[in-house]
Amino acid sequence: MKKDKSIKPTIKSTLHARNRNREPYDLKALVNVAPELGKHIKLNKYGTESIDFASAEAVKLLNQALLNHYYGIEKWDFPDANLCPPIPGRADYLHAIADLLSEGTGELQKGSQIKGLDIGTGASLIYPILGVTEYDWSFIATDIDAKSIASAENIIEANDSLKGKIELRLQKNADSIFNGILNPDDKIDFTMCNPPFHASQEDALRGTRRKTKNLTGSTNSKPELNFAGISNELITEGGEVEFIKIMIKQSKTRGTQCKWFTTLVSKQDNLKSIYKQLRKAEVNVLKTIPLGTGNKSSRIVAWSFQE
Repeated sequence: MKKDKSIKPTIKSTLHARNRNREPYDLKALVNVAPELGKHIKLNKYGTESIDFASAEAVKLLNQALLNHYYGIEKWDFPDANLCPPIPGRADYLHAIADLLSEGTGELQKGSQIKGLDIGTGASLIYPILGVTEYDWSFIATDIDAKSIASAENIIEANDSLKGKIELRLQKNADSIFNGILNPDDKIDFTMCNPPFHASQEDALRGTRRKTKNLTGSTNSKPELNFAGISNELITEGGEVEFIKIMIKQSKTRGTQCKWFTTLVSKQDNLKSIYKQLRKAEVNVLKTIPLGTGNKSSRIVAWSFQE
């Protein structure tokens, strides 16, 4: 029997089994905590109520509501120019790391004794927020942008559940990832990173055009970024593959301080070059963990220098 493509699946089966948003959004509950979201609800192609994902304002309000309703974070705000992360996909990264840490024990590793390092935490502080609320982990959160660090500090101060769980550190050297951040006595269970994936402004614009066309059918030459993002969040010389290769090189000197180094890799074609760099660094363990949100597939590459 052929599958009826007109019927929208009720379960987002590509999301992790522990993801709070595998079920369809409870729009009534979300509007209750973020009333302004109501004006952005419309019927989708399946004839059911949905959010206008082409609107930057709607996307931000949706994610604010998700954090409030599902994670208890009532105050989450940052400049509109900064990247607005989609909560379900970001949560999957944390769940994958939790699975990684539980290997060999059979039990999820929870509690503040588990410490993560978030590289490029951004103004939204999203990964530490999810790690604290889901698993009660503690974090060191870094960024090269002082304004992003200030925004992250405001979020911590506005939410009692985050206080004392997240330490913010400004990276003053844009060419360094671990030096200037990790102290000699720091012991880290994992690092995580969503690296800037575009190599240039034009590359970023092309990606936005594709995204806008998929959402609206529009071919606008200067589309609005519905997820926003300042340049250092989206663009780096050489794109994500060069950023990750630098991270791998620098991680080798921190192999005794950290159990697992991890990063998102958005482009499948970049894996070959990344694997080559990992072999050159002589890592002891290498894992690739697939991720999927909607029609988009991604993956986490994780490596360790420890047994």
